[in-house]
Amino acid sequence: MIKRRRFLNFATSGLCGFSMAYLLGSCSEQSPKNVAQSSFINSTNANLDYSGIKTKVLRMGYQSAGDLFRNRRVLEKRLEPLGIKVEWAQFAQGPQLMEGMAGGRVDVGSVGETPPIFAQVAGSDLVYVVGTQRTATTGTSSVIAVPPESPLQKFEDIKGQEVYFQKGSASHYFILRALQSIGLTIKDIKIKSMATIEARGAFLEGRIPVWMTGDPHYAIAEKMGRIRVIKDSVGLDSPGGYYISDRKFAQENPGLLKIIIEELHALDKWADVNRDEVAKLMITEQKLDEDVVARVMSRRSFAGRRGLSPALIAEQQRVADLFFQEGVIPKKINIQDALLPPDLYAAITPSEIMV
Repeated sequence: MIKRRRFLNFATSGLCGFSMAYLLGSCSEQSPKNVAQSSFINSTNANLDYSGIKTKVLRMGYQSAGDLFRNRRVLEKRLEPLGIKVEWAQFAQGPQLMEGMAGGRVDVGSVGETPPIFAQVAGSDLVYVVGTQRTATTGTSSVIAVPPESPLQKFEDIKGQEVYFQKGSASHYFILRALQSIGLTIKDIKIKSMATIEARGAFLEGRIPVWMTGDPHYAIAEKMGRIRVIKDSVGLDSPGGYYISDRKFAQENPGLLKIIIEELHALDKWADVNRDEVAKLMITEQKLDEDVVARVMSRRSFAGRRGLSPALIAEQQRVADLFFQEGVIPKKINIQDALLPPDLYAAITPSEIMV
């Protein structure tokens, strides 16, 4: 419960939600937990069973924007012969999913690059499972937008404005880097933290001046003619999203993580050549209109997964360091503390995506 409260306060209310005792405690160079994690990583890994599966129930977390992994039911088909049941839990966005994991309600879930950093700062005992490839066009579906009648004509006009997005979500890194690109800082705007699905109605009514959103919410507003984009996230060097796991669950079920990565890898390949089938699933499973789905699919790519290689770890560390340098998080963190042993990743990850 302590971890859960810390993360909820941090991700949704900002740094003021931390108690002084927590801030002082979190600034120590090496906590007992980090020592224990290091001991695990440096143990005799050859004796570990990387095919082991102890659980009979896999609790997967997904976000309200939808999840092809869930819609396609590939995990259920793979795990049913093993006697493993899959349970899915929906969360508004990444910070809420990470809070659910910290509270013991989720084993594995998909989030952007930012939520696990905030969760690690708040003390959650998590590990990265697998990343996501990005392309030159990745980011077209993540936007900073204003109502069509807004007096703001370009992104540079954002200075001093109220900007609505979920703190601790991928939008947090997006806005930070976007502001940097025009010589501004996060202090040059007024952040209003609100989940995208909650802010959508107010934005459509013209009651929110600047909104950070993504598909399908972007596509819905676009269909209604109620959105004008002033910036997308193309080229802002995000490492991409991740699947994250509770550490204890990951250590006890490495064979299950291997299956998850394999099925994700295969699903990406299938989706890339079966885009019409993906669209049909979005219509039936997410209850979206066909024209909304068409807009979403026009911006969506299936670039594939990316293993936790040294290069990807370095990219994620750069993101964490930037949050600390800009004063967004209260302490510097080491992404290595949220990793499994390198030979475990090598054992559960297809070599072709370890780049």
